[in-house]
Amino acid sequence: MSEEKIILFEKQDGVAIITLNRPDKLNSFNDELSFALQDALKEAEKDSSVRAVVLTGAGRGFCAGQDLQNRKFSDASAGRPSLSDSIRRRYNPMVIKIRKMEKPVIAAVNGVAAGAGSSLALACDLRVVSETASFIQSFSKVGLVPDSGATFILPRLIGATKAFELMITADKLDAKTANELGLVNKLVPQEKVLEEAVAWAKQLAQGPSKAYGLIKRALNKAVFPDLEELLENEAYLQEIAGRTDDFQEGVTAFLEKRQPAYTGK
Repeated sequence: MSEEKIILFEKQDGVAIITLNRPDKLNSFNDELSFALQDALKEAEKDSSVRAVVLTGAGRGFCAGQDLQNRKFSDASAGRPSLSDSIRRRYNPMVIKIRKMEKPVIAAVNGVAAGAGSSLALACDLRVVSETASFIQSFSKVGLVPDSGATFILPRLIGATKAFELMITADKLDAKTANELGLVNKLVPQEKVLEEAVAWAKQLAQGPSKAYGLIKRALNKAVFPDLEELLENEAYLQEIAGRTDDFQEGVTAFLEKRQPAYTGK
Protein backbone atom coordinates (compact mmCIF):
# COMPACT_ATOMS: atom_id res chain seq x y z
CA MET A 1 0.00 0.00 0.00
CA SER A 2 1.03 3.61 -0.42
CA GLU A 3 3.11 5.24 2.34
CA GLU A 4 0.50 8.00 2.39
CA LYS A 5 -2.16 5.42 3.22
CA ILE A 6 -4.36 6.42 0.32
CA ILE A 7 -6.06 3.08 0.94
CA LEU A 8 -6.71 1.70 4.41
CA PHE A 9 -6.85 -2.09 4.66
CA GLU A 10 -8.01 -3.76 7.86
CA LYS A 11 -9.07 -7.32 8.71
CA GLN A 12 -11.62 -8.23 11.37
CA ASP A 13 -13.03 -11.71 11.97
CA GLY A 14 -12.78 -12.87 8.37
CA VAL A 15 -13.73 -9.47 6.90
CA ALA A 16 -11.46 -7.17 4.89
CA ILE A 17 -12.42 -3.50 5.30
CA ILE A 18 -11.08 -1.41 2.42
CA THR A 19 -11.36 2.35 2.85
CA LEU A 20 -10.71 4.92 0.13
CA ASN A 21 -8.72 7.57 1.97
CA ARG A 22 -8.76 10.92 0.15
CA PRO A 23 -11.41 12.55 2.34
CA ASP A 24 -10.42 16.10 1.36
CA LYS A 25 -11.26 15.18 -2.26
CA LEU A 26 -14.38 13.15 -1.41
CA ASN A 27 -12.24 10.10 -2.22
CA SER A 28 -12.17 10.98 -5.92
CA PHE A 29 -9.88 8.85 -8.06
CA ASN A 30 -6.40 9.83 -9.12
CA ASP A 31 -3.94 7.33 -10.58
CA GLU A 32 -2.54 6.39 -7.17
CA LEU A 33 -5.92 5.63 -5.63
CA SER A 34 -7.06 3.65 -8.67
CA PHE A 35 -4.08 1.32 -8.61
CA ALA A 36 -4.02 1.09 -4.81
CA LEU A 37 -7.65 -0.07 -4.83
CA GLN A 38 -6.85 -2.66 -7.47
CA ASP A 39 -4.05 -3.97 -5.22
CA ALA A 40 -6.31 -4.03 -2.16
CA LEU A 41 -9.00 -5.99 -3.99
CA LYS A 42 -6.40 -8.49 -5.22
CA GLU A 43 -5.11 -8.87 -1.66
CA ALA A 44 -8.61 -9.48 -0.32
CA GLU A 45 -9.30 -12.05 -3.02
CA LYS A 46 -6.14 -14.10 -2.52
CA ASP A 47 -6.20 -14.05 1.31
CA SER A 48 -7.97 -17.24 2.34
CA SER A 49 -8.69 -15.81 5.79
CA VAL A 50 -10.84 -13.11 4.17
CA ARG A 51 -14.35 -14.43 3.53
CA ALA A 52 -16.20 -11.14 2.94
CA VAL A 53 -15.21 -7.60 1.97
CA VAL A 54 -16.51 -4.16 2.93
CA LEU A 55 -15.66 -1.21 0.67
CA THR A 56 -16.19 2.33 1.98
CA GLY A 57 -14.85 5.88 1.91
CA ALA A 58 -13.22 8.04 4.57
CA GLY A 59 -14.89 11.24 5.70
CA ARG A 60 -18.20 12.49 4.34
CA GLY A 61 -18.12 10.91 0.88
CA PHE A 62 -18.02 7.39 -0.55
CA CYS A 63 -16.33 8.34 -3.83
CA ALA A 64 -16.85 11.35 -6.09
CA GLY A 65 -15.50 9.61 -9.20
CA GLN A 66 -12.62 10.91 -11.29
CA ASP A 67 -10.63 13.80 -9.85
CA LEU A 68 -11.11 16.38 -12.60
CA GLN A 69 -8.55 18.67 -10.99
CA ASN A 70 -5.90 16.21 -12.09
CA ARG A 71 -3.64 18.06 -14.54
CA LYS A 72 -4.18 15.66 -17.41
CA PHE A 73 -7.88 16.54 -17.38
CA SER A 74 -7.75 20.19 -16.36
CA ASP A 75 -4.83 21.51 -18.45
CA ALA A 76 -5.88 22.00 -22.07
CA SER A 77 -2.25 22.62 -23.10
CA ALA A 78 -1.43 19.06 -22.01
CA GLY A 79 -3.57 17.72 -24.86
CA ARG A 80 -6.68 15.61 -24.58
CA PRO A 81 -6.07 12.43 -22.61
CA SER A 82 -6.93 8.98 -23.91
CA LEU A 83 -9.92 8.18 -21.76
CA SER A 84 -10.23 4.65 -23.12
CA ASP A 85 -6.68 3.90 -21.98
CA SER A 86 -7.44 5.32 -18.54
CA ILE A 87 -10.63 3.27 -18.23
CA ARG A 88 -8.96 0.03 -19.34
CA ARG A 89 -6.01 0.43 -16.96
CA ARG A 90 -7.62 2.09 -13.95
CA TYR A 91 -11.35 1.42 -13.72
CA ASN A 92 -12.30 -1.76 -15.55
CA PRO A 93 -9.91 -3.98 -13.53
CA MET A 94 -11.63 -2.84 -10.30
CA VAL A 95 -15.10 -3.68 -11.58
CA ILE A 96 -14.01 -7.03 -12.98
CA LYS A 97 -12.26 -7.97 -9.73
CA ILE A 98 -15.30 -7.07 -7.60
CA ARG A 99 -17.67 -9.04 -9.83
CA LYS A 100 -15.40 -12.09 -10.24
CA MET A 101 -14.18 -12.31 -6.65
CA GLU A 102 -16.11 -15.27 -5.22
CA LYS A 103 -16.63 -13.53 -1.89
CA PRO A 104 -19.46 -11.16 -0.93
CA VAL A 105 -18.47 -7.52 -1.42
CA ILE A 106 -20.53 -4.96 0.51
CA ALA A 107 -20.42 -1.25 -0.31
CA ALA A 108 -20.82 0.89 2.81
CA VAL A 109 -22.03 4.04 1.06
CA ASN A 110 -21.45 6.73 3.67
CA GLY A 111 -21.98 9.76 1.42
CA VAL A 112 -22.04 10.87 -2.19
CA ALA A 113 -21.25 8.22 -4.81
CA ALA A 114 -20.79 10.05 -8.12
CA GLY A 115 -19.50 9.10 -11.55
CA ALA A 116 -17.13 6.16 -11.31
CA GLY A 117 -17.77 6.19 -7.56
CA SER A 118 -21.42 5.40 -8.23
CA SER A 119 -20.36 2.67 -10.65
CA LEU A 120 -18.06 1.24 -7.98
CA ALA A 121 -20.91 1.00 -5.46
CA LEU A 122 -23.22 -0.57 -8.05
CA ALA A 123 -20.61 -3.21 -8.94
CA CYS A 124 -20.63 -4.50 -5.35
CA ASP A 125 -22.89 -7.38 -4.40
CA LEU A 126 -24.70 -5.56 -1.59
CA ARG A 127 -25.12 -1.94 -0.52
CA VAL A 128 -25.56 -0.56 3.01
CA VAL A 129 -26.40 3.09 2.46
CA SER A 130 -26.56 6.18 4.67
CA GLU A 131 -29.88 8.00 4.77
CA THR A 132 -27.96 11.12 3.71
CA ALA A 133 -26.05 9.49 0.83
CA SER A 134 -26.74 10.05 -2.86
CA PHE A 135 -25.90 8.49 -6.22
CA ILE A 136 -25.12 10.65 -9.24
CA GLN A 137 -24.49 9.54 -12.82
CA SER A 138 -22.49 12.73 -13.27
CA PHE A 139 -20.71 11.85 -16.53
CA SER A 140 -22.97 13.84 -18.86
CA LYS A 141 -22.27 16.98 -16.82
CA VAL A 142 -18.87 17.07 -18.52
CA GLY A 143 -19.95 15.63 -21.87
CA LEU A 144 -18.99 12.03 -21.18
CA VAL A 145 -20.56 8.57 -21.27
CA PRO A 146 -21.17 6.60 -18.04
CA ASP A 147 -18.39 4.08 -17.56
CA SER A 148 -16.88 1.64 -15.06
CA GLY A 149 -19.81 -0.67 -15.73
CA ALA A 150 -22.61 1.87 -15.21
CA THR A 151 -24.25 1.36 -18.62
CA PHE A 152 -24.14 -2.37 -18.02
CA ILE A 153 -25.10 -2.74 -14.36
CA LEU A 154 -27.52 0.12 -13.64
CA PRO A 155 -30.16 -0.85 -16.26
CA ARG A 156 -30.08 -4.43 -14.98
CA LEU A 157 -30.79 -3.19 -11.45
CA ILE A 158 -33.51 -0.59 -12.10
CA GLY A 159 -34.53 -0.98 -15.75
CA ALA A 160 -33.43 0.80 -18.91
CA THR A 161 -35.94 3.65 -18.81
CA LYS A 162 -35.01 5.02 -15.39
CA ALA A 163 -31.33 4.31 -15.95
CA PHE A 164 -31.35 6.34 -19.16
CA GLU A 165 -33.07 9.23 -17.42
CA LEU A 166 -30.48 9.30 -14.64
CA MET A 167 -27.63 9.10 -17.14
CA ILE A 168 -28.73 11.95 -19.39
CA THR A 169 -29.95 14.28 -16.63
CA ALA A 170 -27.14 13.56 -14.16
CA ASP A 171 -29.71 14.27 -11.45
CA LYS A 172 -28.89 13.43 -7.86
CA LEU A 173 -30.60 10.24 -6.70
CA ASP A 174 -31.19 10.53 -2.96
CA ALA A 175 -30.89 7.51 -0.70
CA LYS A 176 -34.63 7.18 -0.09
CA THR A 177 -35.43 7.08 -3.82
CA ALA A 178 -32.49 4.75 -4.48
CA ASN A 179 -33.95 2.43 -1.87
CA GLU A 180 -37.38 2.55 -3.52
CA LEU A 181 -35.75 1.70 -6.88
CA GLY A 182 -34.06 -1.37 -5.42
CA LEU A 183 -30.47 -0.14 -5.37
CA VAL A 184 -30.18 -0.36 -1.58
CA ASN A 185 -30.12 -3.44 0.63
CA LYS A 186 -30.09 -1.62 3.96
CA LEU A 187 -30.84 2.06 4.55
CA VAL A 188 -29.37 3.19 7.88
CA PRO A 189 -28.51 6.38 9.79
CA GLN A 190 -25.24 8.04 8.75
CA GLU A 191 -23.39 7.08 11.91
CA LYS A 192 -24.36 3.40 11.55
CA VAL A 193 -23.27 2.75 7.95
CA LEU A 194 -19.87 1.15 8.50
CA GLU A 195 -20.98 -0.60 11.68
CA GLU A 196 -23.96 -2.21 9.93
CA ALA A 197 -21.92 -3.17 6.84
CA VAL A 198 -19.14 -4.77 8.89
CA ALA A 199 -21.62 -6.63 11.10
CA TRP A 200 -23.35 -8.04 8.02
CA ALA A 201 -20.01 -8.97 6.45
CA LYS A 202 -18.94 -10.76 9.64
CA GLN A 203 -22.21 -12.70 9.60
CA LEU A 204 -21.58 -13.71 5.97
CA ALA A 205 -17.97 -14.62 6.82
CA GLN A 206 -19.34 -17.27 9.20
CA GLY A 207 -21.52 -18.79 6.48
CA PRO A 208 -20.91 -21.36 3.73
CA SER A 209 -18.46 -19.21 1.81
CA LYS A 210 -17.89 -21.75 -0.94
CA ALA A 211 -21.62 -21.83 -1.67
CA TYR A 212 -21.74 -18.02 -1.61
CA GLY A 213 -18.95 -17.90 -4.18
CA LEU A 214 -20.77 -20.37 -6.42
CA ILE A 215 -24.01 -18.39 -6.08
CA LYS A 216 -22.15 -15.27 -7.17
CA ARG A 217 -20.65 -17.16 -10.11
CA ALA A 218 -24.10 -18.38 -11.14
CA LEU A 219 -25.57 -14.87 -10.83
CA ASN A 220 -22.77 -13.42 -12.92
CA LYS A 221 -23.46 -15.96 -15.66
CA ALA A 222 -27.19 -15.31 -15.55
CA VAL A 223 -27.20 -11.51 -15.26
CA PHE A 224 -23.73 -10.24 -16.19
CA PRO A 225 -22.44 -12.81 -18.74
CA ASP A 226 -20.87 -10.27 -21.10
CA LEU A 227 -19.48 -7.84 -18.52
CA GLU A 228 -16.00 -7.55 -20.03
CA GLU A 229 -17.38 -6.97 -23.53
CA LEU A 230 -19.63 -4.18 -22.27
CA LEU A 231 -16.79 -2.60 -20.28
CA GLU A 232 -14.71 -2.54 -23.44
CA ASN A 233 -17.58 -0.90 -25.32
CA GLU A 234 -17.79 1.81 -22.65
CA ALA A 235 -14.06 2.47 -23.06
CA TYR A 236 -14.47 2.74 -26.83
CA LEU A 237 -17.37 5.20 -26.54
CA GLN A 238 -15.60 7.22 -23.86
CA GLU A 239 -12.62 7.68 -26.17
CA ILE A 240 -14.94 9.30 -28.71
CA ALA A 241 -16.61 11.49 -26.06
CA GLY A 242 -13.24 12.50 -24.62
CA ARG A 243 -12.15 13.93 -27.99
CA THR A 244 -15.10 16.32 -28.21
CA ASP A 245 -15.12 20.05 -27.61
CA ASP A 246 -18.02 19.47 -25.24
CA PHE A 247 -15.84 17.42 -22.91
CA GLN A 248 -13.19 20.13 -22.78
CA GLU A 249 -15.87 22.75 -22.16
CA GLY A 250 -17.49 20.59 -19.49
CA VAL A 251 -14.26 20.17 -17.53
CA THR A 252 -13.36 23.86 -17.89
CA ALA A 253 -16.81 24.92 -16.71
CA PHE A 254 -16.62 22.52 -13.77
CA LEU A 255 -13.28 23.94 -12.65
CA GLU A 256 -14.47 27.51 -13.17
CA LYS A 257 -17.72 26.76 -11.30
CA ARG A 258 -20.00 27.98 -14.09
CA GLN A 259 -22.61 26.51 -16.42
CA PRO A 260 -21.07 24.91 -19.52
CA ALA A 261 -21.89 26.25 -22.98
CA TYR A 262 -22.12 23.07 -25.05
CA THR A 263 -22.07 23.17 -28.85
CA GLY A 264 -22.68 19.48 -29.59
CA LYS A 265 -19.23 19.14 -31.15
